[in-house]
Amino acid sequence: QVQLVESGGGLVQAGGSLRLSCAASGRSFSRYGMGWFRQAPGKERTLVAAISWSGGSVYYTDSVKGRFTISRDNAKNTVFLQMNSLKPEDTAVYYCAARSSGGYLDSTVGYDSWGQGTQVTVSS
Repeated sequence: QVQLVESGGGLVQAGGSLRLSCAASGRSFSRYGMGWFRQAPGKERTLVAAISWSGGSVYYTDSVKGRFTISRDNAKNTVFLQMNSLKPEDTAVYYCAARSSGGYLDSTVGYDSWGQGTQVTVSS
């Protein structure tokens, strides 16, 4: 497993941008598929975006397509989520997660390392 620490959350007005970062420590970060999840109050945690170990393949849930971009820098053991054109409905705690097992990018199965989460609040 890897240890994950998110940063970059905060309060932003609708239409604004934030960039989340997730720093990983541990072994073989480049072997892990990475995902960003979010959980709004009273709702289930859902997958927002995912990226393959190489960065060559990505997935986005429909509600963020064209607005969010996931990327990774394996040399720096970091994965990013660039969030543009933010909406109030994007308000949630955002979690970074890692999985060493393979699988479809749109699958939530196999994530076994989680960060502590970072709050994103979008005001209208």
